[in-house]
Amino acid sequence: MKTKLAKEEKEILDSFEKGEWIPVTNLSKRKKELVAYARNTLRKDKRLNIRISERDLLELQRKAVKEGLPYQTYVSSIIHKFINGTLVEAGK
Repeated sequence: MKTKLAKEEKEILDSFEKGEWIPVTNLSKRKKELVAYARNTLRKDKRLNIRISERDLLELQRKAVKEGLPYQTYVSSIIHKFINGTLVEAGK
């Protein structure tokens, strides 16, 4: 029985079979590097102060409660999604 692969899985398999994958010579060192990159990427060490209308702030806080998040975390999430191009307009 043949396994049906998704398009992305097929592309990965084809790439592997063509020999395009290169083994990591020092895996533990590379893992440490990637962990450091991830920590630096996800670290929230900068402050942003903005002025917005009271009405907008109340709406942000209301939506944050609905999502089960503190409102500052909710705002940070919105900014992160916008930067990464994954922010989706409501109703789409």
